[in-house]
Amino acid sequence: MAENLFCRQKRDDMIRKAKMSDVFEIKELINSYATEGCMLSRSLDSLYSTIRDFVVMEKDGHVIGCCGVHPDWEDLGEVVSFAVARPYVRQGIGMALLETCTEDAKKLGIGRLFVLTSSPDYFEKRGYEHVKKEELPWKIWADCVNCSKYPDCNSAALLKEIDNENTKKTSKIIITQK
Repeated sequence: MAENLFCRQKRDDMIRKAKMSDVFEIKELINSYATEGCMLSRSLDSLYSTIRDFVVMEKDGHVIGCCGVHPDWEDLGEVVSFAVARPYVRQGIGMALLETCTEDAKKLGIGRLFVLTSSPDYFEKRGYEHVKKEELPWKIWADCVNCSKYPDCNSAALLKEIDNENTKKTSKIIITQK
């Protein structure tokens, strides 16, 4: 079975690029975690306008997981809205979604991925390292004002360099921009 970015099968599950018709299920999944304060909620408008950033895990015609990569700078992208439906947690779905998003980032020429998360252990096990939030570009904080915990954020910032030709070509610039 050939694997590619747009259709990656695992058992009877399938990872694929998100479609407009997935938006309601993606929103429901993300916002189920957001109501617990685990992640930022997403509006329909924000999901429709960023749908190209997302991949989903589909099972029996329903979205059971989602993850996005949002390009933020020349070689920097953010892992966003990473969620797996509760009945499917700890079955490797999250890892498969994250791997697919990492491959997507590489194809875009992104050399580093960061995440703001309330579950840093998960990302540490996958090679992400803690960074100071202040080291991230100021423009990423625009989403923070939508968080119920703002300005008392408890999310950890983690960064991972991914093997990518773009990272090798560009000089290692300081992440912070003024």
